[in-house]
Amino acid sequence: MPEQLQLSFISFKQGSYIIIEGKRRADRFFIIKQGQVLLSKEVNIVEEDKLLKEGDFFGVVSTMSSHSHIETARAAGDVVLISVMKEQYDQLIKNNSPIAMKIILEFSKRMRYLDEALTKFTLKNNIEDRASQIYDVGEYYIRQGQYSLAFYAYYRYMKHNPQGTNVASAREKMLKLAPHAKNVKLERDSSGFNQTFSKNTMIFAEGEPGQELFIIQSGSVKIVKIANNQEVLLAVLKTGDIFGEMALLESRPRAACAIAFEDTTLMVVNRQNFETMVLAQPQLVARLTTLLSERIWFIYKQLANTKIIDPLGRLYNMLLIQMEKERIPLNEHRAYSFSFGPRELLNMVGLTKTEGPALFKKMTQNGRIQISDFNMNVSDVIEIVKQAEFYHKMDKIEQARRETGRVHL
Repeated sequence: MPEQLQLSFISFKQGSYIIIEGKRRADRFFIIKQGQVLLSKEVNIVEEDKLLKEGDFFGVVSTMSSHSHIETARAAGDVVLISVMKEQYDQLIKNNSPIAMKIILEFSKRMRYLDEALTKFTLKNNIEDRASQIYDVGEYYIRQGQYSLAFYAYYRYMKHNPQGTNVASAREKMLKLAPHAKNVKLERDSSGFNQTFSKNTMIFAEGEPGQELFIIQSGSVKIVKIANNQEVLLAVLKTGDIFGEMALLESRPRAACAIAFEDTTLMVVNRQNFETMVLAQPQLVARLTTLLSERIWFIYKQLANTKIIDPLGRLYNMLLIQMEKERIPLNEHRAYSFSFGPRELLNMVGLTKTEGPALFKKMTQNGRIQISDFNMNVSDVIEIVKQAEFYHKMDKIEQARRETGRVHL
């Protein structure tokens, strides 16, 4: 028999605050047993404020990612909540897997529209899921001289869109690229769970249908978007990370490209064996929940970053977000080396290469930040914290000034 799970029931009066945005190290999440809860955020970029009802959950993102809360929850009336501690989640899955699957499916949908919102605000262009996106990926990489990546994209475009308007062009370019396409894996090996990909091999392209999720056994994978004629780095994933789950769970096209950052071995999970694996390996559900929580937390932070008026403030704040993501202690005087360079940082905040030199010159004036083509180093992380907090404060002052101006109008 499954081990009995002891859950707590907590009551809140109307108007009571249950969780508060910014509180660090959340240790539990809640499922509504009775009543309604109103969620709100300090920075509202997408329409997400909503009234939650019985059976809904909140606080999972911060609890499972072990990060600060990204929302405030207040009792819309008298409410009774089921409190679930982080360490109880595995047992909750074993006793009631539908709850965990509900969380994962909800998170997957959230990731989709948050990702679209981030693309819109950072790249000034809302990319739609469309068949021609695969072809556009090929066009970008052929211009960059990355012929193996372009070859893969053209092949997948032709396979999934045999009547597409660019089929003739894709076929012609593939013929020219064939002698130069060295690291290309056009089809999956369905004989086993584990598959290997050489460095700089495209695993899947943005826009193509998704059939599998992937768990990294060794190596690393970079996740990128192609838009406005630039490659935007979304993440570099390492051993134990999972990716591709949104396309698998929602049966929608891939939202980004996945490329082997080094020689990589992946466990491939398809739709046929996914539900079986969930039942047989509840730890997979726990890992997926944690993964999605991490990504949702990070995208919320990125979206809030787009609202900072001063571009230099956006750069400092993004460095702070990256350190928070890596759980670097922010109250200690210590040096830190970021795993990316200035080009990637500009991409993260939606700034162009031409805007970079003047901004980076200001960042390095006090000597505490050193920047090279491929690395960024800070001699004291508290410097980043202070700068980010300064620009956040300036933004609040400016926002209050604008609100006051509107009232007088």
